[in-house]
Amino acid sequence: MGYQRVGNGRQAGSMTEQDAVDVKLFRSVMGRFTTGVTVITTEIEGAVRGMTANAFMSGSLTPPLCIISVAKKARMHAALGISGHFGVSILAHGQERISQHFAGQGAADPDLLFEHMQGIPVLANVSAAIAAKVAATHDCGDHTIFIGHIVGMRDDARAPLVYHGGKYATVHHKKDVPSDPSIDFWELEPE
Repeated sequence: MGYQRVGNGRQAGSMTEQDAVDVKLFRSVMGRFTTGVTVITTEIEGAVRGMTANAFMSGSLTPPLCIISVAKKARMHAALGISGHFGVSILAHGQERISQHFAGQGAADPDLLFEHMQGIPVLANVSAAIAAKVAATHDCGDHTIFIGHIVGMRDDARAPLVYHGGKYATVHHKKDVPSDPSIDFWELEPE
């Protein structure tokens, strides 16, 4: 129940094309990882294109890099290849309609306001936004990983829209307790 053995007793990374993966289980397992919700944008010939994505992460502090993963069949994939840049708008709590719109699920168009950072379109009034130029791409099965060199950032300091288990959620902080100083997500080298 809810368990699938990977391969015939082989290491998890040794799957072959013959090894079938239960797509429903795959989505369920990946959905257990709580993420924020972003809208990836780019601009081609004056037209802004966008898609909802949760496959986004920081990449490097020095140089400042971020990473997105885009399906090869998505229209955004070809658009990124042409434009060479992308914006990441981290949606704020209450912006479910914007998420649905850019996922092709919204019937009505929400009020959208775009701004440009370093010539790259991002949404206004979000939790935070990043502008990046494509620095590298890497094949990743049916997706491509785009590594972006960050050229602009904005922090609107609004609570983020969260996604978990196929549903939108809200962040509830436990207490106003300082974070553990021993946790350093950037792992800076000691001086």
